[in-house]
Order: sequence, then C-alpha cells, then structure tokens
Amino acid sequence: QVQLVESGGGLVQPGGSLRLSCAASGSIFRINAMGWYRQAPGKQRELVAIIPSGGSTNYADSVKGRFTISRDNAKNTVVLQMNSLKPEDTAVYYCSAEIRTAWGTRASGFWGQGTQVTVSS
Repeated sequence: QVQLVESGGGLVQPGGSLRLSCAASGSIFRINAMGWYRQAPGKQRELVAIIPSGGSTNYADSVKGRFTISRDNAKNTVVLQMNSLKPEDTAVYYCSAEIRTAWGTRASGFWGQGTQVTVSS
C-alpha cells in the first residue's frame, strides 16, 4: 500500500507565493519520477513539473521561471515552490510518483488526493 499526501494549498493573491509538499509513504522500494499535475475546472489534467530520480527537471511552459520543483529522496518528498502566481494557476494540484514497491517489480503510478490552489484578489 502506497499513499501520497499533499499539503500547502490555499487562497493567495495574484503575485503571491505558495509551497506545495507531497510525502510518499507505505510499501516503497524505490521512487522513480515525482511530479505535479493540475486540473482546472472544465479542463484536462496537465503536467506542471516533473523531477526524475536523477537528471534534469521539466516544466510546463506556462510555469517556467515561476515554479520550482525539488525532492528529498531520503524523506520521499517532493515540493513545488510557486511564485508570482496568476489567476490562471488556479486549479486542483495533484502529486504523482512512479514507485516500485519491491525489488524486481515494475514501477506503478500513484496519485495524491489533490490540493486546491486559488489565485484571486
């Protein structure tokens, strides 16, 4: 059993900042990529940022230069620092991770429950 638990969402004014955190727990052998996705009302879920276990990060063009993703492999956590927030960043943000639960198994995708981010004056 694997759980991803997000925290840090909320209401912020345009230009403000929020920090989202996600902790993975349970039956974890190894975590490959970790990332953040978002889904605004009436829209499809989209990738915001992703960070592999080793290597460079990737960001959606709409958040480059404003958002930063980082991870702590020892703690199985991933953080999304969001600066210069805009109303169009309003969405439910989901943490995602590719996790191997045991040696010799393939990685499976897991999702958090989502956290609401609202950018409004």
